[in-house]
Amino acid sequence: MNKTAIILGASGLTGGILLRKLLEDNRYSVIKLFSRTRIEGLPNKVKQFIGDLLELEKFKSDFTADEVYCCIGTTARKTPNKEFYKKIDYGIPVMAAKLSKENGISTFLVISAMGANRKSNVFYNRTKGEMEHDVLQENIQRTSILRPSLIGGERNERRILEKIGLAVFKIIQPLFVGPLNKYKIISAECIAQAMVNLANNTSNAEVIISSNDIKKLAKNN
Repeated sequence: MNKTAIILGASGLTGGILLRKLLEDNRYSVIKLFSRTRIEGLPNKVKQFIGDLLELEKFKSDFTADEVYCCIGTTARKTPNKEFYKKIDYGIPVMAAKLSKENGISTFLVISAMGANRKSNVFYNRTKGEMEHDVLQENIQRTSILRPSLIGGERNERRILEKIGLAVFKIIQPLFVGPLNKYKIISAECIAQAMVNLANNTSNAEVIISSNDIKKLAKNN
């Protein structure tokens, strides 16, 4: 198999792990990265397109592939301006879905978040919910929206408060049983593996993937 995959957000935690997995996967002969900065030291099968992802439509002619993996996401701490935050967490995935539809890409996977709801009073949840809704409006043949809980893993950037929060969360993990199980930390490794498995399992008809189901899908390797 000689597939082409697009990754948005390959410089982030989950996107970086996903990139490594696709590099090791013989089913993929070309991996296209769309990002603001170049990642050095990558093999020839990686093609990098550098520019402003808020103007993703300018890349339309190069935005061709079999699959799109959208791992874009920021935080309120990194992007306190709500208007700019929405341009990233809503605008980029929705434009990626539009380009996928226009260019005949049949598989689109995007990371959302637990609690996404376009009618929520919480800005973060509402933004994610609006993104999900408008991505689905494109009616791409195979769309998978992953809703992970708190994502764990070693990040390159320093996020002291987030590290403290994760440490505390890990301590109380044993208390998360029964209905609370879905709130347990999920690793970025797990999310990336589930995305690859989803893209390569045409029998999976689920559209919205909960955090618990992401963990199950990651094991089907």
